Amino acid sequence: MMARVSRRLLPGLALTARLRQEAWPGGLAGSSVSQFSTQTAHQIPGMEYQDAVCTLNTLQTNASALDQVRRERSHPQLQLDAMIGFLERARLGVEDLDCLNIIHVTGTKGKGSTCAFTEQILRGHGFRTGFYSSPHLVQVRERIRINGQPIGKELFTKYFWQVYGRLEETKEAYGGAMPAYFRFLTILAFHVFLQEKVDLAVIEVGIGGAYDCTNIIRKPWVCGISSLGIDHTQILGDTIEKIAWQKGGIFKPGVPAFTVKQPEDAMAVLKDRATEIGCPLRVCPDLKDYQVDHGPLCLGLAGQHQHPNASLALQLSHTWLQKRCSPGESSKNTSVLQAPSFEPSSIMVKGLAETNWPGRNQTVKHGAVTYFLDGAHTMRSMQACVSWFTESAAQHERNASGPVARVLLFNATGERDSAALLKLLTPCHFDLAVFCPNITEAITSCNADQQNFNISVEHMLTRCLDNERSWHLHNSLGNSNGPQLLIEERLPLDPKWKGDTVVFPCILSALQWITQGRDPVVADLATGVLPVKPSVMAKAAPLQSAAEIQVLITGSLHLVGGALKHLDPASSN
Repeated sequence: MMARVSRRLLPGLALTARLRQEAWPGGLAGSSVSQFSTQTAHQIPGMEYQDAVCTLNTLQTNASALDQVRRERSHPQLQLDAMIGFLERARLGVEDLDCLNIIHVTGTKGKGSTCAFTEQILRGHGFRTGFYSSPHLVQVRERIRINGQPIGKELFTKYFWQVYGRLEETKEAYGGAMPAYFRFLTILAFHVFLQEKVDLAVIEVGIGGAYDCTNIIRKPWVCGISSLGIDHTQILGDTIEKIAWQKGGIFKPGVPAFTVKQPEDAMAVLKDRATEIGCPLRVCPDLKDYQVDHGPLCLGLAGQHQHPNASLALQLSHTWLQKRCSPGESSKNTSVLQAPSFEPSSIMVKGLAETNWPGRNQTVKHGAVTYFLDGAHTMRSMQACVSWFTESAAQHERNASGPVARVLLFNATGERDSAALLKLLTPCHFDLAVFCPNITEAITSCNADQQNFNISVEHMLTRCLDNERSWHLHNSLGNSNGPQLLIEERLPLDPKWKGDTVVFPCILSALQWITQGRDPVVADLATGVLPVKPSVMAKAAPLQSAAEIQVLITGSLHLVGGALKHLDPASSN
């Protein structure tokens, strides 16, 4: 059997010492990133789910995979060529993917929600659906869904070893090359959907479009582009035009495509790409333009920003159903037109209302503590998050039995401008701001699904301390100018607490401190709680005196996923 992963996290020396001085007299025992052998046993019988996930995680830091990325960055077409090669080594061909009747969706913001709406609608029509998305929140198998549900652990394990074994046994002939993490999961998803004989597969692009590894799809039935913005600039480019060019790369000749309304410069690029490729592109109408008998359409996902995603989903599912019922018909008009609105069927209306997509504008109430979870990590998505939180938190506060303490739990990863994101959050008037890395718990049980070996703990903690400094800067500037509160007439519980911050080494310790024993679910996880210095406990006064506590968890889907692991223990089963 393969060696089990070591569960300790490597300490970041200087930062560990500083955090120990500031908050944790007992130190960060156990909070280090694990190091483990990439050697994997070949015996498939007896392999368990955690064995599969630990082996999958070796592809995060596989030396040959990282070398692939470096080589291919300046030659992006090599990425697709390499992906096709890996697919063939897994005994699949690009022609096999034609059988999946794919809906291919990209975008900067809202592509996952669009996919969720679309899948729910088509599942409601009685079709067996496959749905591939990223990232996962709690368990990696969430990325691959059949009929709306993550595939089971046994099914994941079975298909994982089938695909991994085929790639492993052929790697010597290819210089030891194995696909990187996301590439492998994409191949695995295609394999699962083919083996499970789905009627259709909704495929969410990972990053970009043109050179994303999902773009080996040759003949999707329909394509969609959700709202575009600035993100992943090192890969996609630093202007909206460059990003739009990448996103339009999923267009295919003669395959209908739909986009939500875009910024003018982005739309011009998408139109040019559609004309160049020979793709009929349509612009979705506003959600209010669809004819419904009983008032406006009701959405299962909160927030006004979900309206364009729902309209895009209606167009994608409607077009897919038309092709299914009339397979010979296709649009020959490659000019860009306004997509017509239509009267959604009762199944479509029901599908939009029943769509569930955790971690996006999600509210969880545990006794006196209400959590608002949203994985916003771009400027536009954070603006939408602030708008949703402002309205939703105000509604909850009006029904509160007394004073409400408001807490921000934040982290951001990658190249994102954390300071700019935090600036958008300052008008929400938090009593406390808490920062922690995307480490679920400092003394962990075996949870390989949420491990990241591409970044050191020292770097993660440095980022948290930088975020804390940015928050102090924004609040000091805001106080001098008199901030405009989004929630009118809301005052801090005590002015001397405004702007207080704490940095914790993991998500669980942050949640335990924020909730002060008032969330029974988090309180039940109290095994192995690290001691907190009196100076940090003193900052908890507003939490202890409040009748209720509101917690906004945002900045990273990985942070939201780590929080949900603790707030919804069933999500780990």
